Amino acid sequence: MTNPSNKPTHRAYAVTKRGEKSRWQEIGAAWSHKDGKGFNLKLDYLPLNGAELVLRVPDAAEAATADDANAPAIEGGF
Repeated sequence: MTNPSNKPTHRAYAVTKRGEKSRWQEIGAAWSHKDGKGFNLKLDYLPLNGAELVLRVPDAAEAATADDANAPAIEGGF
């Protein structure tokens, strides 16, 4: 998977469950490495109270409005 635009390829969410319902709180973003074998992850908040960390591909509306200011300082990974 390649990411030529520096825009995040995935969004990071903290998911907490309360009975039958789940609350999804966006907490950051992820960029795929050029070789497609990993991700750089930037978290704006840490998940609390046993929340599950979930990475998802953003839907078309989110991808179109992604903020370029959140581009990672180091592209490609470690």
